[in-house]
Amino acid sequence: MEDFVGVVDQGTTSTRFIIFNCKGEPVACHQVEFPQLYPHPGWHSHNPLDIISSVESCIDQAVHKFESAGHTRTNIRAIGIANQRETTLVWDRITGEPLADAIVWTDTRSQSLITELKQKHTPEQLATVQHICGLPLSTYSSASKLLWLLANEPRVRDASERGTLVIGTVDTWLVYKLNGGPVADVFVTDATNASRTMFMNLDTLEYDPFLLDLFGLSTSSTNTTTTTNHTIHLPKISSSSHPTAYGTLTTTTLAGTPITSCLGDQSAALIGQRGLSAGKAKNTYGTGCFLLYNVGEKAVRSTHGLLATVAYHFKGCNPVYALEGSIAVAGSGVAFLRENMGFGDTASDIDRLAESVPDSGGVVFVTAFSGLFATYWVGGARGCIFGLTQHTQKGHIARATLEATCFQTKAILQAMEKDSGHTLTELAVDGGMSNSDTQADLISIPVRRPQMRETTALGAAVAATRACGLVETVFEPRVGREESEALFGRWERAVELCAGWVVNDSSS
Repeated sequence: MEDFVGVVDQGTTSTRFIIFNCKGEPVACHQVEFPQLYPHPGWHSHNPLDIISSVESCIDQAVHKFESAGHTRTNIRAIGIANQRETTLVWDRITGEPLADAIVWTDTRSQSLITELKQKHTPEQLATVQHICGLPLSTYSSASKLLWLLANEPRVRDASERGTLVIGTVDTWLVYKLNGGPVADVFVTDATNASRTMFMNLDTLEYDPFLLDLFGLSTSSTNTTTTTNHTIHLPKISSSSHPTAYGTLTTTTLAGTPITSCLGDQSAALIGQRGLSAGKAKNTYGTGCFLLYNVGEKAVRSTHGLLATVAYHFKGCNPVYALEGSIAVAGSGVAFLRENMGFGDTASDIDRLAESVPDSGGVVFVTAFSGLFATYWVGGARGCIFGLTQHTQKGHIARATLEATCFQTKAILQAMEKDSGHTLTELAVDGGMSNSDTQADLISIPVRRPQMRETTALGAAVAATRACGLVETVFEPRVGREESEALFGRWERAVELCAGWVVNDSSS
């Protein structure tokens, strides 16, 4: 009888549950979108109950399709989880109920707190912080989101004073709820997710006292921190693949099935793209865009604007690290053209618009809706369009939107070459925006896209079963390196012009 593995792929805008056979082929899938909350400019929230509800619904519907195809649910031997990272949730450890909406990784409401922290500490201290955890001080990580919640949400403060406040990323919330909440109290995260909080030491894979102290927290006992009259519980850090650490489903039609892997979505995609050896890199184009470069079993600290992070950590093995370049806006830029500007109804409409013109007509769109991430790290940047003329059509703006992600990817690749001392000869890609060959043109190296594009979910399945196989499509560059460099130079000028947009704007 054939065995199968089910994977929860919990993303920023939608959730999927995909069932893979032993060859790494998807045999059943269900996907649902869930509400996105934008209560104020720069804010992006999720209702935690919407997240878990979407997961349970996807599991049940995918299993129904699986059984309709003649399979038996008892042959699904294990569950893997791949999740959106940095998004921060808080709940009450006694009741298991959320205390506030989740603050999504794209959210910038904590910018003033970040500014205060930067002013409070010396450059040497800030450099030490990044050396320890691999991340720069920014609104991106979970730490600033927790500080904002403590400062602004009365229910969160009350729970911390009572000693019942729990903080977790999406993986921790899913594992906790899927195991039955406070009854089983399975409270755990994996190293790939913990490395995105700014609380974990990259070398020890443990919560670091220096980092906790920087954020006004101090260690009082295992996985528990205190502020003045406050107690905050942090999840236990486990390996990304473990037979028992993540418990067993107690809900849905798969109740009784063990959860045996848990990874941040970008780490899962690296595994799904077979990036299991040093020197391998992948780029995932989703809501944002994330390029990971496997550097092996010793963390490499970037001096060129990249993040150091845990790529994955299998039980019984040494952790593997990566350099990462994160781009805040990729697919969300396409969504902006559709939903805000009325350029079309689907992502395919935007693709057709972009293909309707031979180039961007000189238009450059810096899609800095919530600042710029790697390699620039400019929180005060905002979206700007340059080069508009009477000749400009919707197609030129659509093309410039797609090129924005490609240019930022090129900047990240250049930084990775400087940090690693090696030049990539090809780039593996996946995700919704990996259909275009524009990326190959603008980075001047071949771009390899797997035929089976569910690489994030596949990576979580591999972490549970440690086996996979892929078929690929390769896009070769169509323009010369000199032309590519000239286009990139124009992009860099546009970034410089938009970088300080909100500095003197009191309304921001």
